[in-house]
Amino acid sequence: MQHIPAELKTWLYASGSLTEQLTQIAGGHFRVEPLQENFQRLSFADAQWMQMPYQHISWVRESYLYGCDAQPWVQAKSIFPILSLQGRARRFQHIGRMPIGKLLFQRTTPACERRVLWLEDGWTRQSCYTWHGCKFIVQETFLPSFETFLANR
Repeated sequence: MQHIPAELKTWLYASGSLTEQLTQIAGGHFRVEPLQENFQRLSFADAQWMQMPYQHISWVRESYLYGCDAQPWVQAKSIFPILSLQGRARRFQHIGRMPIGKLLFQRTTPACERRVLWLEDGWTRQSCYTWHGCKFIVQETFLPSFETFLANR
């Protein structure tokens, strides 16, 4: 079993906006590079966690998050069930390079359930947010380049 590196533990369990936290540690630098956006069927595990039908379709955005380095620090995946992309949440389907945290934490603190796990690409935190009555998952995998940055600070 993998052990969480001490310098990553704080990041995996931190509450609030990862966008703000990365921007702060990177001296004001932060950018999002979308990799792909498309409709996908919910995985069984994600559907169970959000208490949604397994056959349900979701809008998925995958992207890299960069700090002050040339290499990405975080690989992010956001999963918005179609049922959740209503009202204010419709904006999430069209945010392009805008960080999700800019909308998610703007004048609000959404309810959040979190789980931390080891995936093939690294330590990952999965957050199931409830925002204005809409449920969705934000998955953030901290890449080796971020661990290297933390170790060299």
